[in-house]
Amino acid sequence: MSTGKRLAGLLLFTTALSFPGYAYAQGTGGAPNTGAEGSSPDDNADEVLTDTAQGTAQTQQVDELEEEQPDVSIPGGGSTIVVTGRRRTDPERSSTQVVSVLSAKSIARTGEGDIAGALSRVTGLSTAGNGLVYVRGLGDRYSLALLNGLPLPSPQPLSRVVPLDIFPTSVIASSLVQKTYSANFPGEFGGGVINLTTKAIPDESFLELSVSGSGDEQTTFSTGYTYYGSQYDWFGFDDGSRDPGPELQEFLDSGARIGDQDVDTKGILLELGNPNRILLQKNEWLPINWSAGFTAGTSFDFGDTGRFGVIATASLSNKWRNRRIISQSAVDADLNLDSDFVEFVTDNRILANGLLGFGLELGDHQFRFTNVFIRDTLKRASLELGTDFQNDDTDLIQNTAWFERQLLDTQFVGELEFGDLSVDLRGGYAQTQREAPFDWEFTYTRTNNPNDPLGNVFVNTLDPQRGGAVVSFSDLTEDLYYGGIDLSYLVTDWLSATVGYAYTDTERLSTRREFDIRASTGFPDVFGGFRPDNLLGDALIELGFDPAAQRAGGLGPFEYNIFETTQSDPAFAATLKIHAGYGKLNITAAPGLTLDAGVRYEDAVQTVNPVEVFANPLGSTSSTLIANDYFLPAGTLTYEITPDLQARISASATIARPQFRELIFQTYFDPETNRQFNGNPRLVDSELINYEARLEYYLGGGDRISLAGFYKDIENPIEVFSSFSDNDQISGFANAPAATLYGAELETQVTWDLYDWGGFWETKQFLVVANYTYTQSELKVGPDDIAQVFPFADQPATNFFRDGVALTGQSDHLVNLQLGLEDQEELQQFTVLFSYASERVTSRGTSSLPDIVEDPGLRLDLVYRQGLEAFGIPLELKLEARNLTGRDHLEFQDNGTTRIDINTYEVGRSFGVGLSAEF
Repeated sequence: MSTGKRLAGLLLFTTALSFPGYAYAQGTGGAPNTGAEGSSPDDNADEVLTDTAQGTAQTQQVDELEEEQPDVSIPGGGSTIVVTGRRRTDPERSSTQVVSVLSAKSIARTGEGDIAGALSRVTGLSTAGNGLVYVRGLGDRYSLALLNGLPLPSPQPLSRVVPLDIFPTSVIASSLVQKTYSANFPGEFGGGVINLTTKAIPDESFLELSVSGSGDEQTTFSTGYTYYGSQYDWFGFDDGSRDPGPELQEFLDSGARIGDQDVDTKGILLELGNPNRILLQKNEWLPINWSAGFTAGTSFDFGDTGRFGVIATASLSNKWRNRRIISQSAVDADLNLDSDFVEFVTDNRILANGLLGFGLELGDHQFRFTNVFIRDTLKRASLELGTDFQNDDTDLIQNTAWFERQLLDTQFVGELEFGDLSVDLRGGYAQTQREAPFDWEFTYTRTNNPNDPLGNVFVNTLDPQRGGAVVSFSDLTEDLYYGGIDLSYLVTDWLSATVGYAYTDTERLSTRREFDIRASTGFPDVFGGFRPDNLLGDALIELGFDPAAQRAGGLGPFEYNIFETTQSDPAFAATLKIHAGYGKLNITAAPGLTLDAGVRYEDAVQTVNPVEVFANPLGSTSSTLIANDYFLPAGTLTYEITPDLQARISASATIARPQFRELIFQTYFDPETNRQFNGNPRLVDSELINYEARLEYYLGGGDRISLAGFYKDIENPIEVFSSFSDNDQISGFANAPAATLYGAELETQVTWDLYDWGGFWETKQFLVVANYTYTQSELKVGPDDIAQVFPFADQPATNFFRDGVALTGQSDHLVNLQLGLEDQEELQQFTVLFSYASERVTSRGTSSLPDIVEDPGLRLDLVYRQGLEAFGIPLELKLEARNLTGRDHLEFQDNGTTRIDINTYEVGRSFGVGLSAEF
């Protein structure tokens, strides 16, 4: 076969690589498909490929194949995804905007188990360790995540965008990333929008069962820490053992302060010291990670045009992770150490999820009713050892914690077609919850003082000068109601119009109560050597409230006290109400020249107010009221220079509102980044102006090369800054005066047919997908600019920001390279995936300290998928090897001569195997 014919065959097959099911159906012999499930092979396939190679069929014949499109559901999507008058089914090419679409099978090719990992392969996208996605170097606050075109609340206090690593790939039909703004999307669109479309109506009845196991070098079969907790912890649910006891609950409900005389301090202490929650244990043999799940669906036809389908999926995974975290802090700009600690953390993450979806098709009308449940639980046990150079003491810190994140979402989408009129109806309700009960920290101190009789022993005397016991309870509930309608009308062959209205009402209640347990000065030092369950055991508590027994034993006198460190602002209520309306036109001004232009109006009121939990209010001043309205214009001009070459120019205005957690003046600990955060009630909206120019060359089928340049001007960008106190990294938020961001993207996808190699290679295709993003950004800070940071007075912005430095989260270079070998006649795929991200700032340094920088570096992953059959049952075997370069997590401060580690740990290589069966 000639090179031309090989390329021609690959041009057609590339579409199947991008959107499997377009050109070939796996397992059907590799013949082109007419687009209908189960359709017979095209007898003229060889002729089509030959003609294409010889230039007689060209791209047009490939485009006109009746190919199946990925299921994409977005507001007003009819005029955004498909350009008026075109028959092309590749949405990336035919869209009026710059989009990337991953179908279910292209997601499967990456081998990733969650959507966040799969999206990291898209041009210009990268992910943080907590499942949040960065688009073109802009953090998650500048991104928008939708499910079936509808907003999602986040169970993460630090983000209004839901972490995408909680969405397993099994529930997603497609993932669309749009990088240019169009008025049918919400105005909070700085970097882009990520729209997940869930599976709806299956083509035929099926049942799929799957199991998998994995492990990594740092964790599996190694020693780690844990604690008992409760009997159902392995399932991600507590059996009630972590519910507050009656005395503690009565206090929390009473409105009293912990120091009031009628508070039963003894009763509360007796309930707090449950050994199952505070006794750290060593696990000598951490098990492998495992997951199991099922997906089932059925559909049936009724009447002449009706079709009804049901799809359900559920899965449970249980994973372990060890981290040996080096955490240092500096006392000055020379990075002389203030503290030097090493923390060994064992995380046990349990993810349970389920989806129940109903789909209905009545002629051209489509309806979907989707219900999603996701519960993400983290059980954390850690032991930290290090030196505090302020007093040369050595501290041993134990932490046991339990974090529950839960999402419940129910939504309805109706997409109606009345000839030239399309009507989209969307509405629903979602609730997220996050609970962290009994988050315990015990500190034992060794003074290293030769004059101290216990100077070489770790002691906890329940005194801030030598040890401590702190427990916190946090609870977050967010409710989101949303609805919208979109009307699209095809006025003429060259003009379509879309108008729409959307309403969202978000309410969040966040509480955090932290209690510091202390003993008076008469507390015997020798008692400080007890382990935590004895230090707060019933016997010692009873003794602390029995002066007679103390006198009889020649002890004390001493007593126990509880101090509430969060008494000033223990609870906050936050709301965000948005009314939005938009109109846009899609105009084909001339053959090959299309303009998609519109404007969106948004009126929003965002509030954060302290909630008085005490009978005698303190009168907190940490409130926020942001009431703004905006007109947000957007336009994209697409010009088809030749049948295979098109250019795009785009401009828009968008916004980014502060997230609730960034506004709430309340301490929150993030177990992923290993740091504390405090909000700033004085934050304001960020406003963005966006420009983009793009050139796309289509080689045929799905092969393509594209080059783009982009520029963003940002007013009042929100940045993270960090300070250090007693080895604790405390991060806050502030508006920088202004910033610019610009860069370029290069993307290509090419395939080669290996038919001429013969034998084993005769049915194989080789795939190359590569993308590179170059980004630069600069903060604009002048000597007269002011920063507003609660609770301090206004101060020069230069105290927090340096002029000319990059935005937080922005990497100069992002590279993804995917090399694949795939069989056309059966399921057999071998994929090599390279990913690289250069250094990026995670937090601004304060007090002349350098910025905190993360270096993601180069990763290499291998994924192999093989179709098998056993007893007539089709099976799929998946083998994966991740991070074969052994890249560690590196987060540090560097002044050019000295470097200290802030949050650095080994990650190690991981290996996994999975097996699924379809009935």
